[in-house]
This record gives sequence, structure tokens and C-alpha cells, in this order.
Amino acid sequence: MKIAIPHWQGRVSPVFDVAENLLVVELDDGGAERSRVQAGLRAESPHHRASQLAETGAEVLICGAISWPLEMALTAHGVRVIGQTCGNIEEVLAAFVSGRLSDGAFAMPGCCGRRRRGQGRGRGRCRGGRHGPPC
Repeated sequence: MKIAIPHWQGRVSPVFDVAENLLVVELDDGGAERSRVQAGLRAESPHHRASQLAETGAEVLICGAISWPLEMALTAHGVRVIGQTCGNIEEVLAAFVSGRLSDGAFAMPGCCGRRRRGQGRGRGRCRGGRHGPPC
């Protein structure tokens, strides 16, 4: 499985739509790292950016904020999007491998829960004014 994480200064890039650096990590069936490559993202339109990411072979994208059109374009390319994620890229990758990525510690500020595909477009909106933990 290949996991893609846009990054900036060692952390998950806060907005995927404008991220320029992408880490692509290949994991074996046991979750051990097989390979790691850096890729550049230069495309600007959602369709072209989704195509560029899909060309890396990534099956999962772990990212911060992402626009709805870009998320839908990635989904159309067969990429599972795990958005609204923040933190050190090594810690985020380890949390994904161990199944702990949904812990609140990796939620972007202002996000009460993990937004998953099929749960609507309520990005960043919290019921009752509650906010998630800081990154």
C-alpha cells in the first residue's frame, strides 16, 4: 500500500490544494516501510492535481484541509482521502500504521471529530462551539 502525505517543514501541510511537497511511503502487508520517495506537486486545477497524485500510485492521501472539488477528484481516481489531519509527518504515519490516526491528537484545530467520506461537508464546523485539541 502506498500512502501520500503532503508536507511542509516536517509537518502535514495545512492545505493540500496548495501543497508543493509530497511524501509517498510504500508499506508492506505488515505495515513495515518498504520505500519512501519525495514528489513535487505543481498542478493547480483539482483534476490535474488529482491525476498527478494518482500517478504516484498512492492509495491513501493523509492531508490537512482540502477543497471539496479536489477531494471528489481524488475519490474518482480511487484515492481514499483522510483529511483534516495535522502533526509531525513521522508521528502521523506511525499513527496510521498502528490504527491510531483517528485519535483527536491528529485532528486539525477547530475539528471536533474526524470527517470521513460520506459524512457531509461540515469541515471545521463544530456543534455547540466546541473545538478539537491544538496541533
